[in-house]
Amino acid sequence: MNGKRDYYELLGLNRSASGEEIKKAYRKLALKYHPDRNPGDKRAEEQFKEISEAYQVLTDPEKRVQYDQFGHSAFGDGGPFRGGFDFATGFEDIFGDIFGEFFGAGTTRRRTRTRGEDLRYNLDITFEEAVLGTAKKIKIPRQAPCDSCRGSGSKPGSSPRTCPACRGRGQVSFQQGFFNVSRTCSQCRGEGTTISDPCSSCNGAGRVRKLHTLSVKIPPGVDTGSRLKLRGEGESGTSGGLPGDLYVVIQVEPHPLFIRDGLDIICEVPISFVQAALGTDIDVPTLEGKVKMKIPPGTQSGKVFRLKGKGVRDVQGYHQGDQHVRVILETPTHLTPRQKELLKEFAELGGQEVHPLSKGFFDKVKQIFG
Repeated sequence: MNGKRDYYELLGLNRSASGEEIKKAYRKLALKYHPDRNPGDKRAEEQFKEISEAYQVLTDPEKRVQYDQFGHSAFGDGGPFRGGFDFATGFEDIFGDIFGEFFGAGTTRRRTRTRGEDLRYNLDITFEEAVLGTAKKIKIPRQAPCDSCRGSGSKPGSSPRTCPACRGRGQVSFQQGFFNVSRTCSQCRGEGTTISDPCSSCNGAGRVRKLHTLSVKIPPGVDTGSRLKLRGEGESGTSGGLPGDLYVVIQVEPHPLFIRDGLDIICEVPISFVQAALGTDIDVPTLEGKVKMKIPPGTQSGKVFRLKGKGVRDVQGYHQGDQHVRVILETPTHLTPRQKELLKEFAELGGQEVHPLSKGFFDKVKQIFG
């Protein structure tokens, strides 16, 4: 059994605590156990690591959900966040966020690594492409590292200089009561460096907007609203930060013959009066081509037949739906005089015996209304 203490217990919180409550609790405990205030105290150092780990998990929405559901096992060998925590970067981010206003002396702030923004791309595909799968090439405009300065923002041959105002710390300090208070340096905006000779290609931003072409594989079974996540294909990060992700949102065009209902496909096929009465074999369109389907004698309009396994395969490939064929009886129009004569003769010969549905309906009407 994992011997770690519960993260909420470490911070003195209940499980419904808000993000602001988590931040306040962590600030209070971190001030108490920070190594700078407890030099040589191994227990305080261990406490600081534990509460920082708890803060890192509980302020990350995705990690918090996993922790609430699986506890510490979510971060073990079989958990979705296996591999543990990167305290080298995690502490730096937390420390910069929480302690920037409390500690000034002895802390050096690096250039802030910011993850790139996620992007969305709406992709229209045909009905067949959605059901059978396809590959598409798309072009997206996005921010990418400048080729000229390689993302530094400085003119080739030069480099960013240490900020003279904060001497590279990214912060300026002053005394307030018992604390040495720090504020973000206004000259370098916390970067710790300034660019005196900016790159002409990106005007010192380190990034430029480019049109990026990539191939997107559409798996069989997607439908309108399906989202495909392409990791690292969003906007580039700043100062070496990770790029964002690209979300491709699917929009399926309607089909002239087929209607999709989950994994099933519905198709309406017209048949003549003679075909319905005498029975026949008809060609029915499917996504895999035409197939023969038997129409038994006496088939009524609206009758639904099932073609097993002719529907949509799910995205995982485990299940496949069916195709449902609804036959619609087509009433003849523009009859010739001879055709009208034959139909009248047919009606006189058959009477109600050839119309069992009508006979049954009117018998019920007679029973109810007399």
